[in-house]
Amino acid sequence: MQSQQCEKCGFFSEKNEKKFEAFLCPFCLKFSPNEEDKFKSYVSEKVDKSFLSSFRRGLFYLEEGKKEGMARVVQSGRIVSRAPFGYKFYGKKLVPADNFREVEEIFENFLNEKISLRQLSKKHKLSVNGLKKILTNFTYLGKVKFNKSIFQGEHQQIISSTLFNHVQDKLENLKLI
Repeated sequence: MQSQQCEKCGFFSEKNEKKFEAFLCPFCLKFSPNEEDKFKSYVSEKVDKSFLSSFRRGLFYLEEGKKEGMARVVQSGRIVSRAPFGYKFYGKKLVPADNFREVEEIFENFLNEKISLRQLSKKHKLSVNGLKKILTNFTYLGKVKFNKSIFQGEHQQIISSTLFNHVQDKLENLKLI
Protein backbone atom coordinates (compact mmCIF):
# COMPACT_ATOMS: atom_id res chain seq x y z
CA MET A 1 0.00 0.00 0.00
CA GLN A 2 1.20 3.48 -0.83
CA SER A 3 1.32 6.45 1.53
CA GLN A 4 -1.13 9.21 0.74
CA GLN A 5 -1.04 12.81 1.92
CA CYS A 6 -3.92 14.06 4.04
CA GLU A 7 -5.52 16.93 2.15
CA LYS A 8 -6.41 18.77 5.36
CA CYS A 9 -3.22 18.57 7.42
CA GLY A 10 -0.59 17.19 5.01
CA PHE A 11 0.18 14.05 7.09
CA PHE A 12 1.56 11.15 5.02
CA SER A 13 0.34 7.67 5.96
CA GLU A 14 -0.71 4.33 4.48
CA LYS A 15 -3.75 4.55 6.78
CA ASN A 16 -5.13 7.66 5.09
CA GLU A 17 -8.59 6.99 3.61
CA LYS A 18 -10.53 8.47 0.75
CA LYS A 19 -13.79 10.29 1.43
CA PHE A 20 -15.60 12.39 -1.18
CA GLU A 21 -12.54 12.07 -3.47
CA ALA A 22 -10.18 13.48 -0.80
CA PHE A 23 -7.60 11.55 1.23
CA LEU A 24 -7.65 12.22 4.97
CA CYS A 25 -5.56 10.90 7.83
CA PRO A 26 -7.46 8.91 10.49
CA PHE A 27 -7.46 11.93 12.82
CA CYS A 28 -8.91 14.41 10.29
CA LEU A 29 -11.31 11.74 9.02
CA LYS A 30 -12.66 11.14 12.52
CA PHE A 31 -13.81 14.76 12.80
CA SER A 32 -14.93 15.26 9.19
CA PRO A 33 -18.61 15.99 8.45
CA ASN A 34 -20.67 13.53 6.41
CA GLU A 35 -22.41 16.12 4.22
CA GLU A 36 -20.36 16.73 1.06
CA ASP A 37 -20.66 20.53 1.03
CA LYS A 38 -19.65 20.79 4.71
CA PHE A 39 -16.89 18.26 4.08
CA LYS A 40 -15.39 20.38 1.26
CA SER A 41 -15.40 23.43 3.52
CA TYR A 42 -13.79 21.36 6.32
CA VAL A 43 -10.98 20.14 4.04
CA SER A 44 -10.34 23.65 2.67
CA GLU A 45 -9.53 24.88 6.23
CA LYS A 46 -5.92 23.67 6.27
CA VAL A 47 -4.21 22.68 9.54
CA ASP A 48 -0.47 22.28 10.19
CA LYS A 49 0.29 18.56 10.72
CA SER A 50 2.80 19.38 13.49
CA PHE A 51 0.01 21.08 15.43
CA LEU A 52 -1.95 17.80 15.37
CA SER A 53 0.92 15.47 16.32
CA SER A 54 0.10 15.31 20.04
CA PHE A 55 -3.59 14.76 19.25
CA ARG A 56 -2.64 12.06 16.73
CA ARG A 57 -0.62 10.23 19.43
CA GLY A 58 -3.53 10.54 21.85
CA LEU A 59 -5.93 9.11 19.28
CA PHE A 60 -3.57 6.17 18.72
CA TYR A 61 -3.46 5.42 22.46
CA LEU A 62 -7.26 5.71 22.75
CA GLU A 63 -7.75 3.27 19.88
CA GLU A 64 -5.20 0.83 21.33
CA GLY A 65 -6.89 1.03 24.74
CA LYS A 66 -10.27 0.38 23.14
CA LYS A 67 -8.91 -2.69 21.32
CA GLU A 68 -7.40 -4.04 24.55
CA GLY A 69 -10.71 -3.55 26.37
CA MET A 70 -12.62 -5.27 23.59
CA ALA A 71 -10.15 -8.18 23.65
CA ARG A 72 -10.73 -8.62 27.41
CA VAL A 73 -14.51 -8.67 26.90
CA VAL A 74 -14.24 -11.23 24.07
CA GLN A 75 -11.88 -13.47 26.04
CA SER A 76 -14.51 -13.61 28.77
CA GLY A 77 -16.96 -14.99 26.16
CA ARG A 78 -19.07 -11.91 25.40
CA ILE A 79 -19.45 -10.30 21.98
CA VAL A 80 -18.52 -6.66 21.38
CA SER A 81 -20.85 -5.95 18.48
CA ARG A 82 -24.57 -5.86 17.96
CA ALA A 83 -26.55 -9.07 18.35
CA PRO A 84 -26.39 -11.24 15.22
CA PHE A 85 -29.54 -12.34 13.40
CA GLY A 86 -31.29 -14.93 15.59
CA TYR A 87 -30.02 -13.48 18.87
CA LYS A 88 -30.91 -10.55 21.10
CA PHE A 89 -29.41 -8.97 24.17
CA TYR A 90 -31.09 -9.54 27.50
CA GLY A 91 -29.21 -7.07 29.65
CA LYS A 92 -25.59 -7.75 28.70
CA LYS A 93 -26.26 -11.43 27.96
CA LEU A 94 -26.70 -12.71 24.40
CA VAL A 95 -29.73 -15.02 24.17
CA PRO A 96 -31.62 -16.67 21.30
CA ALA A 97 -34.28 -14.36 19.85
CA ASP A 98 -37.76 -15.44 18.78
CA ASN A 99 -36.45 -16.07 15.23
CA PHE A 100 -33.48 -18.25 16.28
CA ARG A 101 -34.92 -21.34 14.53
CA GLU A 102 -34.75 -19.45 11.23
CA VAL A 103 -30.93 -19.51 11.50
CA GLU A 104 -30.89 -23.31 11.46
CA GLU A 105 -33.40 -23.27 8.59
CA ILE A 106 -31.08 -20.97 6.60
CA PHE A 107 -28.12 -23.30 7.16
CA GLU A 108 -30.20 -26.40 6.30
CA ASN A 109 -31.67 -24.78 3.16
CA PHE A 110 -28.25 -23.73 1.92
CA LEU A 111 -26.74 -27.15 2.56
CA ASN A 112 -29.54 -29.39 1.32
CA GLU A 113 -31.36 -27.49 -1.41
CA LYS A 114 -30.21 -26.51 -4.87
CA ILE A 115 -30.74 -22.83 -4.23
CA SER A 116 -28.59 -19.82 -5.02
CA LEU A 117 -27.51 -17.34 -2.36
CA ARG A 118 -29.70 -14.74 -4.06
CA GLN A 119 -32.79 -16.98 -3.93
CA LEU A 120 -32.10 -17.95 -0.31
CA SER A 121 -31.54 -14.34 0.69
CA LYS A 122 -34.86 -13.31 -0.91
CA LYS A 123 -36.65 -16.18 0.82
CA HIS A 124 -35.47 -14.91 4.22
CA LYS A 125 -35.66 -11.19 3.35
CA LEU A 126 -31.88 -10.67 3.70
CA SER A 127 -29.20 -9.19 1.49
CA VAL A 128 -26.75 -11.63 -0.12
CA ASN A 129 -23.94 -10.16 2.01
CA GLY A 130 -26.11 -10.45 5.12
CA LEU A 131 -26.75 -14.09 4.27
CA LYS A 132 -23.02 -14.75 3.82
CA LYS A 133 -22.36 -13.17 7.23
CA ILE A 134 -24.90 -15.50 8.81
CA LEU A 135 -23.47 -18.57 7.08
CA THR A 136 -19.92 -17.81 8.28
CA ASN A 137 -20.67 -16.45 11.76
CA PHE A 138 -19.04 -18.43 14.61
CA THR A 139 -21.50 -16.91 17.08
CA TYR A 140 -24.05 -19.57 16.09
CA LEU A 141 -21.61 -22.20 17.43
CA GLY A 142 -21.48 -20.52 20.83
CA LYS A 143 -18.14 -18.93 19.95
CA VAL A 144 -16.84 -15.37 19.66
CA LYS A 145 -14.43 -14.29 16.91
CA PHE A 146 -12.28 -11.21 17.40
CA ASN A 147 -9.08 -10.11 15.70
CA LYS A 148 -8.71 -13.46 13.85
CA SER A 149 -8.96 -15.44 17.12
CA ILE A 150 -11.89 -17.57 18.26
CA PHE A 151 -12.97 -17.84 21.90
CA GLN A 152 -15.60 -19.88 23.69
CA GLY A 153 -18.66 -17.71 24.17
CA GLU A 154 -20.89 -17.54 27.20
CA HIS A 155 -24.01 -17.64 25.01
CA GLN A 156 -26.08 -20.59 23.81
CA GLN A 157 -25.10 -22.33 20.58
CA ILE A 158 -28.03 -22.47 18.15
CA ILE A 159 -26.64 -24.70 15.37
CA SER A 160 -24.51 -27.82 15.50
CA SER A 161 -20.82 -27.73 14.66
CA THR A 162 -21.43 -30.51 12.12
CA LEU A 163 -23.99 -28.40 10.24
CA PHE A 164 -21.75 -25.31 10.43
CA ASN A 165 -18.70 -27.23 9.13
CA HIS A 166 -20.66 -28.78 6.23
CA VAL A 167 -21.88 -25.32 5.24
CA GLN A 168 -18.32 -23.94 5.40
CA ASP A 169 -17.14 -26.80 3.15
CA LYS A 170 -19.90 -26.08 0.63
CA LEU A 171 -19.14 -22.33 0.67
CA GLU A 172 -15.47 -23.08 0.08
CA ASN A 173 -16.19 -25.61 -2.70
CA LEU A 174 -18.41 -23.05 -4.42
CA LYS A 175 -15.64 -20.48 -3.90
CA LEU A 176 -18.02 -18.16 -2.04
CA ILE A 177 -15.56 -17.57 0.81
